[in-house]
Amino acid sequence: MTQGEGTPKVSIIMGIYQCGDTLAEALDSIWGQSFQDWELILCDDGSTDNTYAVAEGYRQRDPQRVTLLRNETNQGLNITLNRCLERSRGVYVARMDGDDRSVPTRLEVEAAFLDSHPEYAIVSSAMRYFDGTCVWGPREVIPCPQIRDFVFHAPVHCHAPCMIRREAYLAVGGYTVDRRLLRFEDCNLWYKLYAAGYRGYNLQQPLYEMRDDRNAYRRRTLSSRLRAVYVQWSGFRLVGMPLRYYPYLLVELGKNLALGLMPAALYQRLHRGGKGA
Repeated sequence: MTQGEGTPKVSIIMGIYQCGDTLAEALDSIWGQSFQDWELILCDDGSTDNTYAVAEGYRQRDPQRVTLLRNETNQGLNITLNRCLERSRGVYVARMDGDDRSVPTRLEVEAAFLDSHPEYAIVSSAMRYFDGTCVWGPREVIPCPQIRDFVFHAPVHCHAPCMIRREAYLAVGGYTVDRRLLRFEDCNLWYKLYAAGYRGYNLQQPLYEMRDDRNAYRRRTLSSRLRAVYVQWSGFRLVGMPLRYYPYLLVELGKNLALGLMPAALYQRLHRGGKGA
């Protein structure tokens, strides 16, 4: 699809699943943006709660800017986001999750950065974590990741706050459809983009707030943590990582095994102290 008159500058893509109790807050943060030249494409991934009904209410509120899709059964985030991406029209594509919040200037700042920095295809930012009671900690990021940073700083960009040039998204085929990548579609995407010669930048100001509570912890299963190591191994191969860095994957395997077997209470304590496991 080519850009034409009247098309939005930014397409926001959201895969939504079982987030009926948080979706309105997330969507309100989009309507509250200082930058308003956007369209929103949501795809419900087979939810059994009221997620679709909440999304439909917002579609009816602004049918010219909101597209709502639906998977009859749960397909996974990679397929769901690819469906959204296929319907996007913007020059830039921004991500958003159904249980998080974008700060009011997020889209304005990110779009302005890509406008003025044609050398970058990706821009993301630092984040803050929050739960039902408070904003409790930051997620720091390195400004200008290089391929070597995939070894010690993966993922090199936070996915949910990112904005990417649509042409770059499409050039690498969007998200890879592979069940071994579930929950780590973003990490694989960064490897694909960097392998294709694209580069990104991380703004140091936190433009996004990510919900991190008990439900988020439950999604970090042992099997998902082991998939993280697989994604790194396959990504190393994609970018031609020097062989001397491969032993680091054994360290990551041990770390993820330990975290996957750790009691929830201990994990929460360490996570909030270290802000990122």
